[in-house]
Order: sequence, then structure tokens, then C-alpha cells
Amino acid sequence: MLAAQDVAGNPSSVHAEGRHARAIIEAAREQVALLVNAKPSEVIFTSGATEANNWVLAASWNAIAFAGIEHDSVTAPIAASSAKRIDLSVATNGVADLDGIREALAASAEASERTLLTLMMANNETGVIQPVAQAAALAREHGVMVHTDAVQAPGRIPVDFAAMDVDTLSVSAHKLGGPRGVGALVLRDGVELPALIKGGGQERRRRGGTENVSGIAGFGAAAAVAANEKDAARRIAKLRDRLENGVKRATPAAVIIGSDAPRLINTAYIAVPGKLAETLIIKLDLEGIAVSAGAACSSGKVGSSHVLKAMNLGPEITGSAVRVSLGPQTQDDDIAAFLAAWEKVAGSAALAA
Repeated sequence: MLAAQDVAGNPSSVHAEGRHARAIIEAAREQVALLVNAKPSEVIFTSGATEANNWVLAASWNAIAFAGIEHDSVTAPIAASSAKRIDLSVATNGVADLDGIREALAASAEASERTLLTLMMANNETGVIQPVAQAAALAREHGVMVHTDAVQAPGRIPVDFAAMDVDTLSVSAHKLGGPRGVGALVLRDGVELPALIKGGGQERRRRGGTENVSGIAGFGAAAAVAANEKDAARRIAKLRDRLENGVKRATPAAVIIGSDAPRLINTAYIAVPGKLAETLIIKLDLEGIAVSAGAACSSGKVGSSHVLKAMNLGPEITGSAVRVSLGPQTQDDDIAAFLAAWEKVAGSAALAA
């Protein structure tokens, strides 16, 4: 990754230093586009996916269709919007109900509403993968635009912006191992959104302000690595399966949330009915194991997940669920350490004590 002092030029300047900075940005744009199978012209750099999501949702929609499993960076701007809310249902395994989407979009079309459907590619808590392409096909039948928050997907499952046929897609660098504070909105050529920030001509006059050159360079580098991590993904999948199998052996009553749905390979969401999530988190932390309840963006509070509530899971599940995340650095020894700690704090003997 480039340090700020390595790029002295303003990428909007025509001198040599400026051209060098511009070349770095455009190379990164190509790397991000390649990761999600988009055109470089469709990639607009932002400060992150939260900004990208807010940008799309702030447009002048008459109605927005969404499910309660969406990330706070989607649900919060919807709550603040004057658009009519169309609440979509999900099954108890966390997968959005396509029949419900079809009915909701048909009703919206009859009302001649300018509607946006937003459906994340994969949930940040459960890891459950959503049927975005199928939902987009339904939306096309009714002239509805489609946005997908794809933050959790790149480097873990294939992301094909063109094939999904969505209009906008958000990604974030730090989920790929890149720097924090940089992301992108992928905006299909020909789709218009009001400029996010008015000012200079940066990002094709859609987001004014001098670009974060070093951050964008880091994003591009991370995207290039993520595009070639198939072997790493297979290895992490085996580790996740080993972890979940070990949990079930130690605690037969444990519930692996979303286990009967397609899921990302890096997430295990585990509930132990009758055991408080807060208790599990504290006890595991004392054993040197860091887990969470819900999204990391809700740090500082331990409470029932809005995602699990949207899945209509009972309080015995929503109040006891902890999320375990794996990454490229996770090794066999880490899984062994987790399972030893889990046996101590949540194994059958511990629960019976």
C-alpha cells in the first residue's frame, strides 16, 4: 500500500506528479472492476460501503422494498427516508422470500411507484447468501431498480455485477484486507443518480473532492489479491466446518443458524438456548477468544440481533447467539484453541454445572 508521502501529486493536475496519481487511481479502478465483473467506468470510489448505500437510498424513491436482515447502513437511511417502506419477509433460515418479493413488486408496479429493491448479497451476521440475481429478474419484470450491498461477498463467493443485472452495488476495502475508509459504488452505465458531493469533476462529477489516492491504491491491491483466493476460501471452509462440528459434539443443544441455507465460508453463528450471549462472550473473552453478538458496527452493546428477529427466531435463539468469524490468517491451531475454550464455557459439562 502507498503511503501518503509517496504520491505528492493531485490526480486532477496535468503535471507529471498529477498524472502519476491519476494512473494509480485508474489502475485500482480496473482492479476493483475485475473483482466484481464490472466495467471500470462503472466504479465510483467512496469512503466506504456505508456512504455508497446511503447515496443510493437518498435518491428520490417513492417506495423502497427491503428485508429486515439488511445492514444498519441500509435500514437507517430507509427509516429516515420519506419513501414508502415495503417490508419483505425472510425464511427462518435467513433467505429472502422470492414469492413475497414478486407480490410486493407487482403491487408497487400497479401503483406506478418509482421503487427501489435493495437486497444484500450475503448477510454480515449469519453469512446466508441471498438470491440477488433471481430477485433482480423479478424486479426487471416490473421496472424496479435494484441495489445490492455486496460488502461480505468479494473474495468469499464470486461476484458478477453484470450477470446479476442489478443497477448498483456497494463494496468496502477493509472487508478484503484493504485499508479502512475507502469503498466503492458500482453504478451501471446509463443509470443516473444525483451527485453525492457537488464540487470538482472528480469521479465523473458524481463525488467531488480530491481522491484518497493511497487508500484507493490499497483497495485496488486488496481487490487483486481477493480475486485469486479460491484456495484460501476452500481452506477456510474446512476450518469453519471443523469448528461447527466440534461445537455440536461439545454442545448437542447448540443451534448453527442458517446451516440449511447457502452461506459464506467465514461465518459461524451459534446459539445455545438457555445461555445468554453476553455470558458466552465474556467467558470466551477471558479464555482469549474474541466473538461478537450481531454486527461489529453495533460494538459496545450486547443485545438481540435485528437480523435474527427478522428471521422470526424465538428469544431462546436471539438472546443466546454469538457470531464467530474466520479469516485468511485463521489456522488449525486457532480452531483447536476455540474448541477448547468452548468446551470449557459451553460444553455439556459446563452447562450442567
